[in-house]
Order: sequence, then C-alpha cells, then structure tokens
Amino acid sequence: MTISHKLGDTLIKQGLRLALAESCTGGWASQCVTAVPGSSSCFDRGFVTYSNEAKQQMLGVGADTLSQHGAVSEETAKEMALGALAYSTADISASITGIAGPDGGSEQKPVGTVCFGWAHRDGRIITQTHHFLGDRDAVRRQSVKTALTGLLQLTLPTDL
Repeated sequence: MTISHKLGDTLIKQGLRLALAESCTGGWASQCVTAVPGSSSCFDRGFVTYSNEAKQQMLGVGADTLSQHGAVSEETAKEMALGALAYSTADISASITGIAGPDGGSEQKPVGTVCFGWAHRDGRIITQTHHFLGDRDAVRRQSVKTALTGLLQLTLPTDL
C-alpha cells in the first residue's frame, strides 16, 4: 500500500479533510493524494503558491515573515499550513516550501533545503526543515514523501 493510500484510508476512517499548500512541489503532493480512488471524500483543496505574492494572497503569509525569514523557512511553512486551514474546510493541512534546484541555493539555504508545516484544527502545529540530496526531481519526490508521512503522524492520537 502506498503512503497516499494509507493516508487516504486514515483520513476517511477518522472523518478528516485535508488541504495542502505547496510551493517547490508545484502540486505534486496534491496529485499523489488525488490519484487514490475515493480521495474526494477526504481531500478539500490544494494551493500551489510558488511566488511570494501567491503565498500572501492565497494563504495569508505575512509580508514581514517573508522579508525577515524568507520563503524557505519554518516560519513561512507554519503560516502556509495555517493559511491552508483558514482558507478551506479542512481539518488537517501540510505545507512544503523549499529550494529544489539546480539554482537558487545559498550558503545558509543550499539547494535541497525544504521546510514543512503541518497543522491540525485541534491546535497542533509542527514544523521541520530537511536537507535533501539529489537533483531537482529527487528533492521534490522526497519532499512529497516527507509531507505525506508527516500528515500520517499528525493523525495519530495525541495521548500516545
């Protein structure tokens, strides 16, 4: 069973709806989720917010957040995940923002740096930064897998 199938089954069993906010993956995570038959019962919407303007307009990411921390930061990922909840009917969300390459990296944020945010309507918010190796496709593929895996972890009971 793929991670997308497992996530879909888990969301359906728990009665949760999902929203995704993607930047460097360009909708790939949403495509993986919606490739699973029956996903319409658990997937609300996806936001592809590649530009800073889109992050602000579609998800409510603050201009101050972007100027102080940059688009590739846990702060921005958090605001993206929270915005996905705010601008949807979802119960759970994930965000992905990063530098897939081959250009765009810096010494502080090299190619392969990807920040994630996960949010649940119950108030849980998690952020992480990963540094993936490989070409553009490999970075994006690992980003999708990490986002979906994080969503599965967010569906676990909080009393564990």
